[in-house]
Amino acid sequence: MSEAVVAAPPRLPPVVKSLGAVSLLNDLASEMVYPLLPAFVTSGLGGGAVTLGVLDGLSDAAAAGARLYSGWLADRPTWRRPLVVLGYAVAAIARPLTAVASAGWHVVAFRTADRVGKGMRSPPRDAVIADAAAPEIHGRAFGFHRAMDHAGATVGPLVATALLTLAGLSPAAVIAWAAVPGVAAVIVVWFTLKKETRPEPAPPPAAPRRPEPSYSIALDRPRSPLFALIVLFAFSRLPETLLILRLQDLGVAVALVPVTWAALHVVRTAASYPGGWVSDRAGPARTMQLGWLLYAGVCVALAHSSTPAMGVVWFLVFGLVAGATESSERALVALLGGAERRGRLFGVYHAAVGLAALPGGLLLGALYAAFGGTVALLMSGALAAAMVVAALVLSRARKELP
Repeated sequence: MSEAVVAAPPRLPPVVKSLGAVSLLNDLASEMVYPLLPAFVTSGLGGGAVTLGVLDGLSDAAAAGARLYSGWLADRPTWRRPLVVLGYAVAAIARPLTAVASAGWHVVAFRTADRVGKGMRSPPRDAVIADAAAPEIHGRAFGFHRAMDHAGATVGPLVATALLTLAGLSPAAVIAWAAVPGVAAVIVVWFTLKKETRPEPAPPPAAPRRPEPSYSIALDRPRSPLFALIVLFAFSRLPETLLILRLQDLGVAVALVPVTWAALHVVRTAASYPGGWVSDRAGPARTMQLGWLLYAGVCVALAHSSTPAMGVVWFLVFGLVAGATESSERALVALLGGAERRGRLFGVYHAAVGLAALPGGLLLGALYAAFGGTVALLMSGALAAAMVVAALVLSRARKELP
């Protein structure tokens, strides 16, 4: 009597693990700098909430062109490695230069250059991950990469705190020291992709392990309702610099902000791989909707928080949103088409969410400056909740969204 043999799920390819290590180093450098920017801009350079809104929004929007162009080039196999390496190199150079800023717009300019580097590397890097991993583990592959990314973002603020408190360095000096892990990331990615070549598309299996997911119909083109909702979520999200400002408004000391930021990324690290696992089983669209609903709840809770402790708790809950949305968004984009145009599709995805961040950051930053954090948070949460309702209505009306 023969026993049924259950095939083990594919393992994560080595290149996915190596690119995860690169992201760990790069985000270690980035997050030594990022949590210090609100205090650096508002206290040292005389900026305010609008400047912080522009900081995130304009930097992501300026990177949109780089994302589109690099995504188009990424469909040419010989361009992937130089684009990824150059993208990390640009960020490694621009990031520590923030230490010499003497005005708020200088910080915006250096942050924009940093994000342009991200725009250059993100589409080809995500295309490499999608090509290397089997389709049934796309969620886990991107979840692993995001977990490593957030692990670096956990260590970075702790290093910054140690340099500030134990070594007695100034914020500008800490920002300058971020060059060290940034350069290490460039070296590692150089050797990781040195022999990486674009794999040939695998032939379709004779008997698929499970039916083709219904949400693939909704993703035949970037103008699908589901893609539009992804972009709208980028528009509606409060810039994270403003979330940090909200904590400061509630009384969280500036010296504790890097530690709180590190704790947020502990949550994100722990949630990213399980979020990818859920995406592989429940479907990326359903997993994303859960993340949007959770974000709306966090906004309402932060808006009504009245103590530093309550603010920190809900700020940490906000970390679960990344686990539900980041890997599932990328898994959806990987379904848009075959390997021949995957780079372009990732470029459109990254560019669209980056462009949406600029007006969203400006609007929410202006609301924060004019009416306070409570109004800005409630507006952001209401937009996210409206998208959940829209997705449910579309799923019933068109039967395209799971």
